Amino acid sequence: MPRSSFAKVDVVIDTGSPLLDRTVDGFFKIGTVAATRAVAEDAYHIAKRGTISTKNVEESLKKMCKEGAYWGTVAGVYAGMEYGVKRIRGTSDWKNAMIGGALTGALVSAVNNGNKDKIVMDALTGGAVATAAEFISYLN
Repeated sequence: MPRSSFAKVDVVIDTGSPLLDRTVDGFFKIGTVAATRAVAEDAYHIAKRGTISTKNVEESLKKMCKEGAYWGTVAGVYAGMEYGVKRIRGTSDWKNAMIGGALTGALVSAVNNGNKDKIVMDALTGGAVATAAEFISYLN
């Protein structure tokens, strides 16, 4: 299947630790996507209103940083968890994504919440989403 891209930026992160490299890489990649989404959403709302102010720009920057940091952290935790599971299990398959996603979902839920049922549901969701993403990546 042909592929095209608008822009490609290759950044290599080498901290000397493969676990840390993957974690930082996940943070930056997904954090950048989340920050860009926040800016695009705010730009749409500003354009729809037809006016812009310093307050709008400040709020947009705060939202961009908050969203980028949050989703970057979640992605970094997931990337590190998946790599750690791969190292512990000694194999590379879809189960690493499932376990890494479940652990990440549970951890993020536990930090943001405390409800045991919610933690279990978020672990199941994290595992399911990560597994689905892994299976979709096999299609390419």
